[in-house]
Amino acid sequence: MSKVKKNKRGNPWILFLFFFTVISVTLVARHCYPDSRVVQRSRHQYWRKVNLQSTRGIIQDVKGNALVISDTIPSFAVDPSILEEKDLEKFSGILSGDLLTKIQTAIEKKSRFMWLEHKVKDENEAEKYKSIKKELSDPRALIEIDEPYRKYTNNNLMSHVLGFCDADNKGQAGIEQVWDNTLYNPSGQKIVVRRPGSQPALLFENEIEQRTVTPVITLTLDSRMQYVVEKHLFKAAQDNGAKWAVCVCMDPNTGEIFAMASYPTYDPQNRKSLTIESLSNSVVSRGYEPGSTFKPIYLGIALERGWAKPDELFFCPAKLKVADGFIRESNSNVAMGNIDTADLLIKSSNVGMAQIGIRAEKTKTYESLLALGFGRESDIELPGIARGILPYPENWRGITPANIAIGQGLAVTPLQLITAMGAIVNGGKLMSPYIVKEAINSQGEVVYKGTPKIMREVYTPETAAWIRRAMRRVVLEGTGKRAATEVTELAGKTGTAQVPEGGKYSRNRYVASFIGFWPYDAPKYLMLVVIGEPSSGRIYGGELAAPTFKSIVEEMAELEYYAMNR
Repeated sequence: MSKVKKNKRGNPWILFLFFFTVISVTLVARHCYPDSRVVQRSRHQYWRKVNLQSTRGIIQDVKGNALVISDTIPSFAVDPSILEEKDLEKFSGILSGDLLTKIQTAIEKKSRFMWLEHKVKDENEAEKYKSIKKELSDPRALIEIDEPYRKYTNNNLMSHVLGFCDADNKGQAGIEQVWDNTLYNPSGQKIVVRRPGSQPALLFENEIEQRTVTPVITLTLDSRMQYVVEKHLFKAAQDNGAKWAVCVCMDPNTGEIFAMASYPTYDPQNRKSLTIESLSNSVVSRGYEPGSTFKPIYLGIALERGWAKPDELFFCPAKLKVADGFIRESNSNVAMGNIDTADLLIKSSNVGMAQIGIRAEKTKTYESLLALGFGRESDIELPGIARGILPYPENWRGITPANIAIGQGLAVTPLQLITAMGAIVNGGKLMSPYIVKEAINSQGEVVYKGTPKIMREVYTPETAAWIRRAMRRVVLEGTGKRAATEVTELAGKTGTAQVPEGGKYSRNRYVASFIGFWPYDAPKYLMLVVIGEPSSGRIYGGELAAPTFKSIVEEMAELEYYAMNR
């Protein structure tokens, strides 16, 4: 009987199944889990994302007038690889010898790109480049590139508030810096699909356009009022050789800022004008001794605390010995004799105010001044906010309490002073100052709204009304007569402060100021004018700052009249 032989080579289907499994796994892996580099390359063959040019947002005044906009400006470069040497002489009238030499070297090295000039603002110069392009052997050698450009429509008007941007359109000062993230408009992307044998097709174009809008920051400032303020303030500063000057105007009832100016100024479109002195917005960043403009604020505290009475009499010699020093009247040779409390403001008596300062309790005075915002940073929407200097009460030794009563021995910012004075003008409420009305981001969302905010009540209405009446008499019969005008009834207070120097007060460096409000019966405006360190010989607030204040008020009244009757 014969035996059947077994197949020792095995079952061929097993081998087939093995190869089938390997191929299947590979195909699934390649199609469902491809290498990321392969995916990237394939996408570039068929579709890709292209960045769109971004534009920075708009800054406008309260009336909707554009103050800062984004534009494009031409920049010029060359392609040395196709620029012929004989064409170099055509650039001689517009480029320096050093740059021409560098271009010559670039031609020899066959470089492909070289910048000639970024952001050509001069239209005539830009036209020269364009004329040269037509004359070149190969016009492609001169490359014109439109670059984003920040345009300040009124040149240096309110430059300290607006600020400026760097070469990359990044905010470096003012509103441009604080609101940089809001003003930045994301460049966005468009999706381009390529089909074999056809032109690229754009997908989702409408959706992209609808997703972004131009950001807008609306300020509380009125550019017309700002122009008037800057015109008169800068003239006064220049005519009197002042080192610095400020003016700020606000609504005392809401804290809304109408105008804010600082001297010296700068042109945000001209980097050569940027100096350390000109860049400082002194309204918010400069601390100075306020002198007699501080007296209404301090006297209000004294009346509230019971350290002075409205009908009290003060004996005021020409000078008063206080601890380790003397307090003198502005005219140290003239004694005022017996004067009442209101006359301490009307005649601006240092000796009378010093007597109140000696009576006052140090800790309570410090607390009251702190409550008024001194020694604290304001929350206004600007950079570089200074706290000023308010010494701790344990350091009020010797003559210091008397000095503080007359506006010496502490440092305030103009914004702090006008904010505190606003509480007197509006009946006792300390308002938070604000300069931004509204902010809209690139998604069309309102991300901020400036609204009146009461920080605290610091005076009773009766005390505030008494101080206002005294300040009205300052203009009618006292040191502020030169601020009086026929266009409106106003009230105010003069100030003349010596500048501390080397532990003493300088005899030739002064700060002249005037702070006032109008109309007297229903105040709508509160304004502070400060002329820092004039060198013309006029040093008193009544003779220097008060007339400047008057000029601004009168021209602002004209603006208001024409606005109502046009």
